[in-house]
Amino acid sequence: MSREAPARFCERRRVRFPPPTHLVVLVHGTEADTAALREEVADVLEPLGLRLSQAKTRIGHMSDGFDFLGFRIQWKRKGGTNKWHVYTFIADRPIRSLKAKVRALTGRTSQQDLAAVLIRLTQIMRGWANYFKHAVAKHVFDRLDAFVWWRLIRMLQTRHRWSWGDVRRRFTTPTGRWLPITADGIELFRIASVTVSRYRYRASTIPNPWQPANPV
Repeated sequence: MSREAPARFCERRRVRFPPPTHLVVLVHGTEADTAALREEVADVLEPLGLRLSQAKTRIGHMSDGFDFLGFRIQWKRKGGTNKWHVYTFIADRPIRSLKAKVRALTGRTSQQDLAAVLIRLTQIMRGWANYFKHAVAKHVFDRLDAFVWWRLIRMLQTRHRWSWGDVRRRFTTPTGRWLPITADGIELFRIASVTVSRYRYRASTIPNPWQPANPV
C-alpha cells in the first residue's frame, strides 16, 4: 500500500507518516474470488487515505510463495511424503543484506581492530538470528556461520601474511580441534549455535479475545 500523495503534501509541513504498510490477505477460494476481494480491500482502505500499490500488489498461489517482512512463506510438499505444509523460510534479500554487512567489516585489506570487528559482527548476527530463529533456518545458519568464519580467516591471512599452516597452528589444538577466533577476550559469535524453535500449530489453544464471557 502507499500513501505517497498525502506524505508529499504533509512532509512540506514537517509532518512525517510511517513507512508504507505491508498487507497480506489469505483467501480460501478461486483466483476470481481473490481478484474480487482485492477491489473490496481497496474500497475499505480508500476512506483511510490509503491505496493499494498497483506495482506491488499481486495475486499468487501459496505454492508459489511470497515474501513478507523478510520471510519467505510457501506451501510445499514435505520431503519423502505426500503431505503438504506451509513453511516459513528466510527470504533471499535479508541473507544478501547480512552478507553485505559482513563483507564490509571483513575486507581482506581492512586494518580495523579485530576485537572491534568481532564485537560488531556479534551485534549484527545475534540480532539477525534472533529475528529469524523461528523460521526453517538451521541450514541457513550453518552456511552463514561458515561464510563469516572464512571471511575472517582470509582477512587475517592477508593482514599477517599467514599460510594455511599458520592458520592451523594458531586455531587448532594439538589434537586437531578447531579453536574459536578471539581477540582481547572477545570471541566470534557463532550464528549456528542459535537454537531454531519453529512455531507450532496451536489451533484452538490460542486465546480468542472475541469469545463471549458466558457462551450459551
